[in-house]
Amino acid sequence: MDDPELEQIRKQRLAQLQSQSQYGEGDRQKKEEEVKAQEDMKNSILVQILDQSARARLNTLMLGKPEKGRMVENMLVQMARSGQIGTKISEKDLIGLLENVSNQTKSKTSVKFDRRRAALDSDDEDF
Repeated sequence: MDDPELEQIRKQRLAQLQSQSQYGEGDRQKKEEEVKAQEDMKNSILVQILDQSARARLNTLMLGKPEKGRMVENMLVQMARSGQIGTKISEKDLIGLLENVSNQTKSKTSVKFDRRRAALDSDDEDF
């Protein structure tokens, strides 16, 4: 069972797997660093455009509704990059912006319940 060719193939395969794992580790670290850099840039922009009370309100929103908070953060960053924001945004301005976002994203869902059908179904049962 001590085949030198088989042993050589095993060594090559092991070396190949080790080299792939090293490259995978480097790529993952690079992606993590890029994500961290983007987060830092976003936070620095938000610090520049929001006053302290508005930043506190946005952080509170992030705790309660993280998806909506991220959406508002991205919208604020985009507005700042395009030059639509000239001065620091106060808490009142942020509340108005949040109300606009809520009105735009509010889904109009309605549930209809047919009481007659439910009443007919319950009378058919024998006890």
